Amino acid sequence: MGFRELIDGSREINDRVSVNFDMRLESERTGNEPILFREITESPGHSAVMNILTRKRLCEAFEVQPGELIDILSWAMENPSEPILVDGAKAPVFENTMVNTDLFSIPIPWHYSEDGGRYQSASIIIAQHGGIRNTSFHRQLVKGKSSTCVRLVPRHLRTMVNNAQERGEEVPIAVVNGPDPVVLLAAAMSFDEPLDELMVAAALHERLYGSKLEVVELSNGVTVPANSEYAMEARITTSTAEEGPYVDITGTVDDIRLEPIIEYDRIHHRNDPIFHALIPAGVEHMTLMGMPRAPTIKTAVSQVVNCTDVFLTDGGSGWLSSVVQIIPEERGDGMKAIKAALEGHKSMKQVIVVDKDIDVTNSSRVEWALMTRWQPDKDTLILSNQKGSSLDPSRSSDGTTSKIGMDATIDPGIDRSPYESVL
Repeated sequence: MGFRELIDGSREINDRVSVNFDMRLESERTGNEPILFREITESPGHSAVMNILTRKRLCEAFEVQPGELIDILSWAMENPSEPILVDGAKAPVFENTMVNTDLFSIPIPWHYSEDGGRYQSASIIIAQHGGIRNTSFHRQLVKGKSSTCVRLVPRHLRTMVNNAQERGEEVPIAVVNGPDPVVLLAAAMSFDEPLDELMVAAALHERLYGSKLEVVELSNGVTVPANSEYAMEARITTSTAEEGPYVDITGTVDDIRLEPIIEYDRIHHRNDPIFHALIPAGVEHMTLMGMPRAPTIKTAVSQVVNCTDVFLTDGGSGWLSSVVQIIPEERGDGMKAIKAALEGHKSMKQVIVVDKDIDVTNSSRVEWALMTRWQPDKDTLILSNQKGSSLDPSRSSDGTTSKIGMDATIDPGIDRSPYESVL
């Protein structure tokens, strides 16, 4: 398995398209199915792909059930492993090196007219500085042939950059596009304490494939997955510029801010490279936001009840709302699950708890469970003045929000037949 294997079965578009708006429009026209664009006006020799990262496709590719994949992600967080450094001369990502760095020649898309320009949204940043390595997603607005402006939210990479800038230092990085999907999942994870996401990816690789994750070292000392489509050597500088506007996960437009400039020094890529052109607020964005949070929610809920599955919903933008599936063993287990889930993902504002016979990914069945098994006056938890998510435009000016949990489970020990569907 790998990035290219995940592309298999995508519908190929051989008609010429532009990086400016065409790809998203074609995706919407055809129901947002997996699409591989072979002819891109601005990027001869490069292809682009989108809509390949979904929970269903990943589970099929890994040959695991959704609940099992959540458990494997949780296991990898607890059991990080070292990737194996291989000879760069044999690494697919080093098959080509762009002599004159030109980001405009890569199919980096401009998806929405509301965006500030062409954005890398599916590329990850691997940073190594001060003995710490961090791998994470950060959107980048292309500013020139060899520069972007990167949005750094206040997490681990931002701390690393702030510490370096206080000393007047740049941070050497790699910008990687199209690595193995286990790397993408690990990069999308967030932890309370610094943890090497590339080691989490290595653990996932060993568990799911039975082999070591192979990495190579760039000339700036940063290690990258050897089979990536692109590996770009760069530096986060001490300079800033305007980043934004940007259509974010909720489909609303994020603000313009002063953010760090990244300068690119070299671009390596595979033969006939395929650029991952994720659509913000699309299915892949929601997968990468939501799936890595499911393990923390399931772990928290499993400490109090028997939890079997977790799904961050599309309506909640893969971030703000979840459906939690449990097997109730005592009265009150549904309410316990709600409280634990909200603790397991503090940005969430809604939780619905259902029984094992309800498909957590099917919004119609979840609503059916609510309408037939939930009583608003006694099966609902409402919390006020809670810490909210910055992605929620309805939050208060001080950043707080209210939260709701709904228990749509059947009490254990009673006759289930009146609550069961024959459809």
